[in-house]
Amino acid sequence: MMIQCSECEFFQRSESGEISFLCDPFGTIREPECLQKWQLIKINQMVAGYQSTLQYYQKLAPMQEKMFDYMEHEMDSMNEADKWKVDDDDEEEQEDWGLPADDDII
Repeated sequence: MMIQCSECEFFQRSESGEISFLCDPFGTIREPECLQKWQLIKINQMVAGYQSTLQYYQKLAPMQEKMFDYMEHEMDSMNEADKWKVDDDDEEEQEDWGLPADDDII
């Protein structure tokens, strides 16, 4: 007959009702079912951690979106400010190759 976790010496319940297990899967497992329960507890902890991370990312999402929009605007402004450099370089390349400039094409 399998013992219940609440009857095990590695089980603890705090005054607030929170339970904790002091089981060590490499040394203090008393029954095969204990290992399965321990694995479920660890999976639940991982899921809780993942959900906390998702909640944090959801809080950050609006701020990130604003930051990306601002950066895109700044990069567009920089490209617009430097556009005159690229236009002159294009004309020089066309002249170097003996091609007519855009203004000369009819």
